[in-house]
Amino acid sequence: MDGNEPVAGPVAEPVTGTERMPDGPAPEPGAGGSVPEPGGSVRRRGAQGTRLLLLEAAAALFAERGYERATVRDIAERAGVNQALLFRYFGSKKALFGEVVALGGQEQLHSTPPGELFEAALRGMLRHRGEEPGDRALETFLRSIGDSDEITTAVREMGDDYARVLATLSAADDRGLRADLALSWMLGIGLMRVVVGKQPLADADPDAVCALVTGALGALLEDLPRSAPPPAG
Repeated sequence: MDGNEPVAGPVAEPVTGTERMPDGPAPEPGAGGSVPEPGGSVRRRGAQGTRLLLLEAAAALFAERGYERATVRDIAERAGVNQALLFRYFGSKKALFGEVVALGGQEQLHSTPPGELFEAALRGMLRHRGEEPGDRALETFLRSIGDSDEITTAVREMGDDYARVLATLSAADDRGLRADLALSWMLGIGLMRVVVGKQPLADADPDAVCALVTGALGALLEDLPRSAPPPAG
């Protein structure tokens, strides 16, 4: 499904990733905002719980598929809610994407010391296809770039934010260029590992990759801490 088919329930017209929900409330699944669980038990949640479920589901699907291929229907199904609630709480798929990017990339930017940002972001892309928890902001960047002018602008702005922080790790006059080169290498590694699946990089040990990359980047970013090489054997 591409997320553009008519849906039953509170939304009576075709839904696209950018449409707003028609006027009128969208009830939470179950009575009083409760959610049926396997075996007949009921889990209650409020609006904040529903928003969090949608954000988590959207973050995972945008990272796995990119903006265009992650449909409203699939996001709602993964969150376990009626898709009308996505429009109720976020207004549109693009607005949801913007909040996912803000919560992922901006949270990492604000909570990570500049000297640790490169490795933290790199490790976020070195996980084996989502099997390990971690930030997936740059994975979303990789899969969503080029989807549309508006989305391309959003992910480019996120890249600019990362580059500005990385630029503080060099005192050179061309530190902006150096930061862009470092970010480009990081994203290239993510592209080859996550999207293309190029071997042996796709299955390489994250510790080994980080040690090699941060060691080589010393010529660009003088203040970038080097990862210790992984123990032999």
